Amino acid sequence: MGKEYEVGIETTVPADPEQVWEAITTSAGVSSWYIGRTQVDGSMVRTAFGEIEFPPSTVTAAEPPGHFAYRTETAPDGRFQAFEFLVEGRDRSATVLRVATSGFLPGDDWADEYEAMSHGLELFYATLIEYLGHFAGRSGSSVTAFGPPIGDWSAAWEKLTSALGLSASPKPGDTTGDGGEVFHVSPHTLAFHTEEGLFRYIRGFHGAMVAAHVIFPPAEAGTARWEAFLNSLYAR
Repeated sequence: MGKEYEVGIETTVPADPEQVWEAITTSAGVSSWYIGRTQVDGSMVRTAFGEIEFPPSTVTAAEPPGHFAYRTETAPDGRFQAFEFLVEGRDRSATVLRVATSGFLPGDDWADEYEAMSHGLELFYATLIEYLGHFAGRSGSSVTAFGPPIGDWSAAWEKLTSALGLSASPKPGDTTGDGGEVFHVSPHTLAFHTEEGLFRYIRGFHGAMVAAHVIFPPAEAGTARWEAFLNSLYAR
């Protein structure tokens, strides 16, 4: 038993093909919208999320500026994940971007992992679009901070939205208390952007709330600020 999956998007972004190519094929570019820190080094792609290192991926296609793809090795239990990006230029500095993520989750208990992964991928796609719309060509600093374990996600969500100056049911286009604009919401994620960067809060697979931000210079990119914020949610 297990589940094969494919999740993807097709969208037009206000960036030229070279800017999109840089965002999906360079260490600085990918780290400015994906999770954690990514190193693209020749034929390999490696991502670290806090202290967690994801399985490395091998580049399977690199045809600038139109086609880039990579995938992990297939594990003994059949698990793998693959990313493919197709880039097509349009007039007036617009680009059509198609992204597909596919793979296999082994075992009979794949459902919860698939749900969390799907929400995560939707968030990262939305962040890539937001990055290309507001920060294309700039290099951001990844910030990953973990809060304490959460027993009641609904209560934690209410505290988070209240602290951010949002309603308990935010939607894209809503404004945070400090002037940020929400660009993505799901049952597991909340994301908004300000002039300072891209801010994302995620329900961790093992229960903790995670801050997974991208800060653009000259803003402070340390984790202490965000760890303190997450901890403050549970001191109220």
